[in-house]
Amino acid sequence: MTDSANSMWGGRFASGPDAIMEAINASIGFDRRLAAQDIEGSRAHAAMLGATGIVEANDVEAIREGLLTVLSEIEAGTFEFSTALEDIHMNVEARLRELIGEPAGRLHTARSRNDQVALDFRMWVRDQCDAAVSGIVALQKALLSQAEAGADWVMPGFTHLQTAQPVTWGHHMMAYVEMLGRDASRFADARARMNECPLGAAALAGTSFPIDRHATAAALAFDAPAANSLDAVADRDFALEFLAASSICAMHLSRFAEELVIWSSAQFRFVAMSDRFSTGSSIMPQKKNPDAAELVRAKIGRILGATVGLFTVMKGLPLTYSKDMQEDKEQVFDAADSLMLALAAMEGMVRDMTANPEALRVAAASGFSTATDLADWLVREAGLPFREAHHVTGALVAMAEEQGCDLPDLSLDQMKSAHGAITEAVFDVLGVDNSVRSRTSYGGTAPDQVRAQIARWKEQLA
Repeated sequence: MTDSANSMWGGRFASGPDAIMEAINASIGFDRRLAAQDIEGSRAHAAMLGATGIVEANDVEAIREGLLTVLSEIEAGTFEFSTALEDIHMNVEARLRELIGEPAGRLHTARSRNDQVALDFRMWVRDQCDAAVSGIVALQKALLSQAEAGADWVMPGFTHLQTAQPVTWGHHMMAYVEMLGRDASRFADARARMNECPLGAAALAGTSFPIDRHATAAALAFDAPAANSLDAVADRDFALEFLAASSICAMHLSRFAEELVIWSSAQFRFVAMSDRFSTGSSIMPQKKNPDAAELVRAKIGRILGATVGLFTVMKGLPLTYSKDMQEDKEQVFDAADSLMLALAAMEGMVRDMTANPEALRVAAASGFSTATDLADWLVREAGLPFREAHHVTGALVAMAEEQGCDLPDLSLDQMKSAHGAITEAVFDVLGVDNSVRSRTSYGGTAPDQVRAQIARWKEQLA
């Protein structure tokens, strides 16, 4: 492939760009990732040009076959990319010209690099939405396995990272299944909205050739052609929506990663992380560091940074295309790579980690975690207003704290000293197992509720 000055600009320029201009202008270093989409779009465009009689059938056949040869060279790693040819579109077309000669020049009839890149990038992001959903579903299934194994295991539920009320391990795992379910729906929703084909918008105003945009849209699995040629080439909402959905998903992964870092510490011992997702220390032989979780926790920085970056690029651009928009792809590529790696790492960690039910139970019983159960009992059985029940329970917590024991360890007489309506039956609600079993409201932590949600999600993901 030639590295001479880019002749595809036509006769407007007397000389090629100097080295600095070439360096800042070229995008082939990153947009080569769009090669498969570029060639698929070009083959559909060529087929349409033939079907409408704009280009002769024998030229169309040569173009379509030649493009397959180019794709095979790219996939085999033998294709020579040229910075002088700027981008993936011109690199492909130049190689096509070398392979089939003059007919290659007919491929660009009735289109522009503006609608071409809008098409390629939209198709790539569309594919990435599908990949993200697949990664999310795999992680959800790993969480379901953990939830099913520990539907009865009692652990502390936290607010402010302080023990609040007992919950079950299964319930905690299912919270992330729900979060990830919303993430998957955001990617699916964004995908549906982006599924309009910009090809045929040309540079910005459409074309005078009698093209069939509905045919190319259908051939490329779009729902319809984009209805406004200006918007078609100027729009990067699809990339912004993908980044926004990625940022929210990465935030969820970061929250869970933080919990795994805390839970795997010697102070908590809630989980043991597998050796596959841990590292050691160069100086402290006893260390087992949850590095994979820490790196997942950090990925939100790159992904959210990409989101802010692209919003900043797009925020002041007049219609339609400006070269600023070349800065859209690297950020999206990096965010997509980071998200897929984080999802895969989290799935591996979740599948391999081992919970410590005994440590979970001990922690669940600490910090007077059944105080709310006592207050609820006073309302339900003794008829106290909740505010009074709250006050009585607080007095009993203070008493237990002074005695150095937990609420269930107080005697009935000590209980009755706080309020005479308390009976022996109160002890039926004070154990952590009794507490979680009592939370039978829809979406609650009771094991039966947890199992019902596991069954619902298994059916949904099947």
